[in-house]
Amino acid sequence: MPTNLPPPFAHTTPTPILLTQGAEALIYRTHFLLPSRPCALKYRPPKLYRHPILDARLTRHRILSEARTLVKCRREGVCVPGVLGLGWEMEGGGGWMLMEWIEGRIIKDVLIEGRRRRGTGDIEKWGLELKELMMKIGRAVGKLHNVGVVHGDLTTSNLMLRPVSQKGKGGEDAGVGTTDAVVEQQAESSFEEGEIVLIDFGLATQTVQEEDKAVDLYVLERAFGSTHPEAEEGFKEVLRAYGESYKGGKVVLKRLEDVRLRGRKRSMLG
Repeated sequence: MPTNLPPPFAHTTPTPILLTQGAEALIYRTHFLLPSRPCALKYRPPKLYRHPILDARLTRHRILSEARTLVKCRREGVCVPGVLGLGWEMEGGGGWMLMEWIEGRIIKDVLIEGRRRRGTGDIEKWGLELKELMMKIGRAVGKLHNVGVVHGDLTTSNLMLRPVSQKGKGGEDAGVGTTDAVVEQQAESSFEEGEIVLIDFGLATQTVQEEDKAVDLYVLERAFGSTHPEAEEGFKEVLRAYGESYKGGKVVLKRLEDVRLRGRKRSMLG
């Protein structure tokens, strides 16, 4: 469904490229200041079924909430996209947020590629690489929870593997490469050669409650079970690395057992 972009993106050259469209927002690839510096644009179009004043307030709240969470995570050393700009008081409604472009691939695609490699190559090597990848994911989620943030939608589509070549000295992003070249390079490399970046914080909240963090892990566990059953057995490495990297991890993992039991009861009762 075509959507008119807000200024200053309506007349950007080259035209922003639509990547994904969700229930609340659309994600575009565009550029920031220079054509050679790509970035991601998250645009929340106005909801015509809502009263304009209510819609404006909700849009403002959601954009600011997501931006503040990303800034907090970035400041605390969690690997997330940097915020470059945002706006919400526009003619016609809606709001937008401009973010750093993350080179690499989503974990969902990485695991699908790994499954193909497992079928044609060394199963033992695949197992070692999968274990390392799972541990990276566990440490990344542990670091997120350690700073008091719950993602709210932890799936393999909201985790990315960024090649280390895209990371500069001092933890700053080294800039921009050719996306196709980066993807090709990463497809040929092992899972050890990269870092996990968490994306899409539209449902994120700041909390210290172990229950919320346990639900975060449960959502990720269910995502592995339904989308990547061949890697589900390795999820225990996610939990192990999570418990080792996060000081409060053992309490959260104990609470996760309770969340699992409630989930099973719901499944049995329909």
